[in-house]
Amino acid sequence: MSPFEHGEVFVLDDGGEVDLDLGNYERFLDIKLTRDNNITTGKIYQSVLDKERRGDYLGKTVQVVPHITDAIQEWIERVAVIPVDGEDSPADVCVIELGGTIGDIESMPFIEALGQFSYRVGAGNFCLIHVSLVPVLNVVGEQKTKPTQHSVRGLRSLGLTPNILACRSTTGLDDNVKEKLSRFCHVPVDSIISLYDASNIWRVPLILRDQKAHEAILKVLNLKGVSREPVFGEWTSRTELCDRLHEPVRVAMVGKYTGLSDSYLSVLKALLHSSVACRRKLFVDWVPASDLENETAKENPENYRNSWNLLKGADAIVVPGGFGDRGVEGKILAAKYARENRIPYLGICLGMQIAVIEYARSILGLQDANSTEFDPNTLNPCVIFMPEGSKTHMGGTMRLGSRRTYFQVKDSKSTKLFGNRSFVDERHRHRYEVNPDMVQQFEDAGLSFTGKDETGRRMEIVELPNHPYFIGVQFHPEFKSRPGKPSAVFLGLIAAACGQLDSLLNKGGAPTHVLSNGTSGEKLHRNGNGNGTTLANGSLDGIYRNGNGVHV
Repeated sequence: MSPFEHGEVFVLDDGGEVDLDLGNYERFLDIKLTRDNNITTGKIYQSVLDKERRGDYLGKTVQVVPHITDAIQEWIERVAVIPVDGEDSPADVCVIELGGTIGDIESMPFIEALGQFSYRVGAGNFCLIHVSLVPVLNVVGEQKTKPTQHSVRGLRSLGLTPNILACRSTTGLDDNVKEKLSRFCHVPVDSIISLYDASNIWRVPLILRDQKAHEAILKVLNLKGVSREPVFGEWTSRTELCDRLHEPVRVAMVGKYTGLSDSYLSVLKALLHSSVACRRKLFVDWVPASDLENETAKENPENYRNSWNLLKGADAIVVPGGFGDRGVEGKILAAKYARENRIPYLGICLGMQIAVIEYARSILGLQDANSTEFDPNTLNPCVIFMPEGSKTHMGGTMRLGSRRTYFQVKDSKSTKLFGNRSFVDERHRHRYEVNPDMVQQFEDAGLSFTGKDETGRRMEIVELPNHPYFIGVQFHPEFKSRPGKPSAVFLGLIAAACGQLDSLLNKGGAPTHVLSNGTSGEKLHRNGNGNGTTLANGSLDGIYRNGNGVHV
């Protein structure tokens, strides 16, 4: 999936490559989703075609209705009972996000399926939340309800009637606007939720709580008698702390897809979690890797100068993952600058491989050292294609999902950051690896591979022992970072940039406490399964409850 089109490709424990929205669900609810929590048109059609080939339909004509719509409903009901919060029992409430916009051809089978679904399970077992945009005209400040009116009309014409309206706008909805929406959309005023711009994203659950959004949902699902008030004490404290921070920490993000920040969404969130834990206000400077290269100095001197100024003004440098050879030399220059000037550096996936290539060129004197991804004919292949990979099929053939890394050096920074554990499980997404035949040569020259896989031949963590903080990881630690439980290597990076690393290491590394996003009553949200894609004007969420609990 192209990051420019889809944003970040989020990776789950089971190796599922999914939309970045599932990352938002995991971070906010502190749950672990599976690839089946991501329903796509392709998956549905594939399952129906497989059934037809097996003869399940006995030669009947396969149609969108009922075969595709039935497959969607069956998928929802199957996945809804799978626990995602570490408990053994099925979820109390499950949430499904149907992305896109009402009227899109792509979502028609899903809307028809949910219409059939809501009719089948009956009132009190299904709550439909319609998310819509209420634009504000800047000139006069008037909030316009027409887009919402039209999208609700379109939704009702397709057989679905919303129970709750979630209205996205720059400012809170005026009372008269809510009354107008209630009158034209046939939704009670107290079931119209105003989702206005907030100072930080952690305020959104508090905004929903203050407007009693949870009570509106529980009322529709007849759950008010079994739920308790959500507990938001710690969440509120962290949210307010984030707004009060003023002492800056600047991080240079040297990447290929800097034109779209969503391409590195989880990296940004991991940096935010860590900066708040270190009591610093995060500033991210986007540095296009190709602008650091000598070619840019000739073609666009201003971009070259500006990019190097940003890099030199940073307290820390991050080189995230990526594919392709564009900007690689710029990333190597960034790694070299961080190493030589003792600037805290974190390389993720490709960023780790970049650090190894730079070390081979600068310290080992192997000027043509490279990855076979960028130069298949290099005489010094520091990074090579993994033997089990496929060179003919691109989709789903990488080393994906949660893999175990065993620490090799007890007194290394990475080992201490992870609490002196013997191993750690992290998520991966890569085709190339550090050449195991060159590891001894690197270690003899001072580079330390402090983490390896179970075979001992696949390098997972590399660091420079005599550097304030220079760490590369083959895995993607950003995918498991949470508010209140920041990723260990990101926390180490920010701590090093703020002069707090020694104190952090003496305390035993990153905290293991997991923020409970409002226990008891909020468990109704925390146990949910998130499915879907990006919310847009006219998209909808459905919540379905059966005799054993609530599904979607």
